[in-house]
Amino acid sequence: MTFLDRMANTSAEVILSLSIMLFAGFLVTRITKKLRLPNVTGYILAGVLIGPYVLHLIPDSMISGMEFVTDIALAYIAFGVGKYFRISELRKSGGRVILITLFEALFGAAAVSLTMIFVFHLSVPFSLLLGAIGSATAPASTIMTIRQYRAKGELVNTILQVVALDDAVALLAFSICAAVAEEMASGGTRMNWGVFLLPLALNAAVLVLGAGCGVLLRWIITDRRSREHRLVLINAVIFALTGVCTMLDVSPLLACMLMGMVYVNLITDRQLFKQVNHFTPPIMLLFFVLSGMRLEVPMLLTAGVIGVCYFVVRIAGKYAGAYLGAWVTRSPDVIRKYLGLALIPQAGVSIGLAALGQRLLPADLGAMLSTIILSSGILYEMVGPACAKGALVLSHSIRPEHAPPEEPQKKQKPGGKKKG
Repeated sequence: MTFLDRMANTSAEVILSLSIMLFAGFLVTRITKKLRLPNVTGYILAGVLIGPYVLHLIPDSMISGMEFVTDIALAYIAFGVGKYFRISELRKSGGRVILITLFEALFGAAAVSLTMIFVFHLSVPFSLLLGAIGSATAPASTIMTIRQYRAKGELVNTILQVVALDDAVALLAFSICAAVAEEMASGGTRMNWGVFLLPLALNAAVLVLGAGCGVLLRWIITDRRSREHRLVLINAVIFALTGVCTMLDVSPLLACMLMGMVYVNLITDRQLFKQVNHFTPPIMLLFFVLSGMRLEVPMLLTAGVIGVCYFVVRIAGKYAGAYLGAWVTRSPDVIRKYLGLALIPQAGVSIGLAALGQRLLPADLGAMLSTIILSSGILYEMVGPACAKGALVLSHSIRPEHAPPEEPQKKQKPGGKKKG
């Protein structure tokens, strides 16, 4: 029991928990900054440190009750990604990006599935579902790393478009594999089309809703609005769209991305995106700290050799697929060499798909599937930001010595010192 559990005042418990999470995230980045690691890594490590398996500073009830933070953070991230999907740019690179996404996602899925079948001799339904889930990429940590180092260039634009489309490919792959797995489990006597069609139908519905919200933003956010009211309205729309997605048990990623895409193609002013970016850092910190607190540390041991193999094989498959996709589309060398390094993180959507897959498999295999995804997900989130930074440095999207200021730079007086 934590000292916060002993408090009779629930409001104080919530407020103090948020304060501890914010302080912990900031303080650990003081260490990771010295090690030249991205802030995201520090936030996740802070969550592990204050979580239930180390210091246990935050009550379990608070951790389980903050699921909404994940959905809201993903919604903001996806909305920001939407601005990179201008129609004029898609006409130039849209086909190339789609092909690269198909290669990296499906190569990762195939590598995992084939390894599980022929190396570990696991069942085909289990291997197909694990491979389909392995095709997903978590965009949050990669995008946060790009923002932190203010990286720019062709590689950055390709990364943002690929990770945005990746979840759509993963969803389709999982839906197909789930239908095949159910048919095999029933001996081929029936085909549960609901497992195949229902997720696609729900996602199609929220995509239409997301496009409508983009049009709505164009209508309600005008030059006559003050900065404060523009921020109020965009938050109201994002919260509403995210709430509907959560109610339907659908990730808000694609819907919010399409909302941002529709909006940016209806208006040339990008000030709204900048306002949102200035508003969201505390929410993003809470999201990653929460991810660290949710790590089931014992699962890192129970995943065993299969989990370690999944961790390595998925990375190899993703990298090989990205390289081959870039080669087939005749993309520049910088994309061929370094895109795969930015596609390592996996969480969010994959965890949701693992929960669905667990219900389709026998109890023992379902538990193994969930254990592998949950335990490897946090490892991907720790390794992924550092690999993404490495890709950005090697591609010269950022300078190796670059350390972005947390506040606007000011001229220093002689002998003055800059505080971190």
